[in-house]
Amino acid sequence: MEDFGTAPWGAAADMSYAAVALTDAEGVVIGWGPETREPLGLSRTEIEGHPVQDLLSRDDAATLQRVLARQASWSGRLAFLRNDGQALELVLRAQPMPSGRGELRWVLTMARPGEPTRSEGGQSLADQAFTQCPVVQVIYDTELRFARVNAAAARRFAATEEELRGRPVSDVFSAPVYAAFQRHLRQVIETGEPVHYEGYYSVPGVIHERPWAHEIGPVRDASGRLCGAIVTTYESSEQYWGRRRWSLLNDAATRIGTSLDVSQTAQELAETITPQLADFVTVDLLDSVLQGTDPALRHDHSPLALRRVAQCSATAGSPEAVVAVGESTAQTADSPYTRCLATGEAILARAGDPAWERWLANDSVRRARVHEFGFHSTLAVPLRSRGTTLGVLSLLRRLHPEHPFDRDDAVLVEELAARAAVSIDNALRYTREHATALTLQHNLLPQRLREQPAVEFASRYLPADSPLGVGGDWFDVIPLSGARVALVVGDVVGHGLQASATMGRLRAAVRTLADVDLSPDELLTRLDDLVIRLSVDSDGVSGQGIDGDVGATCMYAVYDPVSLHCSIARAGHPLPAIVLPDDTVDFPEIPAGPPLGLGSLPFECAEFDLPAGSLLALYTDGLIESRAHDISVGLDTLREALGASHRSLESKCDAIMDALVPKAPDDDVALLLARTRAFDGDHVATWDLPSDPVAVAPTRADARRQLTAWRLSDLEFTTELVVSELVTNAIRYGAPPIRLRLIRDSALVIEVTDGSSTAPHLRHARAFDEGGRGLLMVAQMAQRWGTRHTHRGKTIWAELSLSQ
Repeated sequence: MEDFGTAPWGAAADMSYAAVALTDAEGVVIGWGPETREPLGLSRTEIEGHPVQDLLSRDDAATLQRVLARQASWSGRLAFLRNDGQALELVLRAQPMPSGRGELRWVLTMARPGEPTRSEGGQSLADQAFTQCPVVQVIYDTELRFARVNAAAARRFAATEEELRGRPVSDVFSAPVYAAFQRHLRQVIETGEPVHYEGYYSVPGVIHERPWAHEIGPVRDASGRLCGAIVTTYESSEQYWGRRRWSLLNDAATRIGTSLDVSQTAQELAETITPQLADFVTVDLLDSVLQGTDPALRHDHSPLALRRVAQCSATAGSPEAVVAVGESTAQTADSPYTRCLATGEAILARAGDPAWERWLANDSVRRARVHEFGFHSTLAVPLRSRGTTLGVLSLLRRLHPEHPFDRDDAVLVEELAARAAVSIDNALRYTREHATALTLQHNLLPQRLREQPAVEFASRYLPADSPLGVGGDWFDVIPLSGARVALVVGDVVGHGLQASATMGRLRAAVRTLADVDLSPDELLTRLDDLVIRLSVDSDGVSGQGIDGDVGATCMYAVYDPVSLHCSIARAGHPLPAIVLPDDTVDFPEIPAGPPLGLGSLPFECAEFDLPAGSLLALYTDGLIESRAHDISVGLDTLREALGASHRSLESKCDAIMDALVPKAPDDDVALLLARTRAFDGDHVATWDLPSDPVAVAPTRADARRQLTAWRLSDLEFTTELVVSELVTNAIRYGAPPIRLRLIRDSALVIEVTDGSSTAPHLRHARAFDEGGRGLLMVAQMAQRWGTRHTHRGKTIWAELSLSQ
């Protein structure tokens, strides 16, 4: 066993005089020896946490600053200022202490000039300084045995240096929590490199766990041989909690507000704080805020309604929770929640405080839960954003009873609450706008489309699950004259309320224009003019188009079940899909046309015949485009889904949505499927007429016989009058060829077509006029009537109700 009396520990400890201070790299005092009070008259509490430079004259402070910057040992005379303001010259020796973490520590020793280097008892001042150092210092030999222990360490271990010398470190630090400390100590002995190590545990002589910093450095003799390690230990609570606070702020910047969901944002806040700063965290919002009403607080002392939106516990399952997430509670005036909301300031309460007892006095369940889990302090902070009170963030602590919540914690939590409140407020605003936009869009979209004789149809609409809000997708099925039907799908650029409102205006415009019986290309031209006007109205600048405030794409198709003819035009919209009766799927080449709002290029109409039983699929780009795949993959998947056989259009719609649309789509999705029908001879009768007035009488007779065959004899008189007036007008004012067509549907449709593009006008005949009453009579007898233009003339039509 090594002779500790002859070991070079005196040389190893020869780093200080009788008066000792420990500082960080900048000279801020960490430890202040009690003997230092004698020359300067300053106690530990008066100087710790302040720079040593504050005790020096301006010139000497600058000298010391240069010494610290060089990071090398130094000795010299400096003028210190006593607490009575008088100057006292002392010899200062600055010794840098290595740190494995790269942070420098300084041991500063002070002595009066001329003092001997060895005391009367034969002990050097260096030995005295080691013994009197205000922080715990221990020197271990290469076998990890105690070699030297200063007075602070002896007090900590409740043993004298003689009792500790020679004992292995594992005798004193035997608990598993010290394994890392012993590992780092052994590492310094083996490598000769200094190490900085921090641990959170209790040490001998201290009951509660605390953060401790250990600076472990090698000790060498005069020949450079490694003969041990010196460990300087000090409590690092301030640095430890300071780092945790800054870490919390950094975590909050990246973790809180990752979505626009209120509950998720609140949960992110609670999880960021737990367990770094608290053992149980709750986030409660005012019920009025969640309902979107005025969040003004009442001052009549009535209970305050708060709803739990998030909570997090250091214990799995949050067993200490009194209120479940989603539940509402009424908080009394004594509650910290109510008081912090009323004052707008953080509220601190500790076990035993009057405020703490008042809070628990009338709540037996909460009082039992607090006592069961040993909570000792609480901190309640209001959540405020843009001048509006949203709710309260509450923290409870049961571990570390030696560290109840204090004002430093309150300042940190207030900063976290302020950051989180902005995110929660944004989420609330988004949620309200999203709900409003959904409601608006739901009301603007067709709720229950009337069945059409021309087609069987099914549809689906799915709003986007996007922070940008719902979009402006829409679809419609519009009945036209002559049993025809219009199929419409559109997509307004943008998201949110503006997109939904614009969608409603465009859908109403399409219905109005469809009622005029415009061709698809002409209708899109009129709709394009409307979008341009909307852009001008929204920002006062024309020509913004799709890049401005308003823009849209649209597809408009018209199908005639009598002629089986279909005409389609599109404005920047995806191609339609057609499934023929033999399940062949095709995407016909329809001229693209520019998106609505550009007003540059004309729209073109594609026309083709569709056999009865064909399927026409119209959709928005959200169906085939996705972040997960490009549009070609979407079209291939749509082709496959359309070609599969299904019992009904509804099941086919479901299959298409399942195959192409994720559960949370990035964009709105609208889908409209229409299966064509055909009217046979039992529903349609047609006559080609000569351009001769004598043809009117036999034409009336033909119409009467057809009504008899259809068992519609009750309509014979009215039909004869309408046919007579319309055919007479075509012969007198129109041009050949002239054709009469009767269609039996939900109403009786009478159509007269001629080769003239001149449209008739309804007018009121004077008392002595011989003509001008024909169309007026038709308008009075018919349920509806109108004119539509074709490429070769016009058609005047009238509908008679079958219930007449």
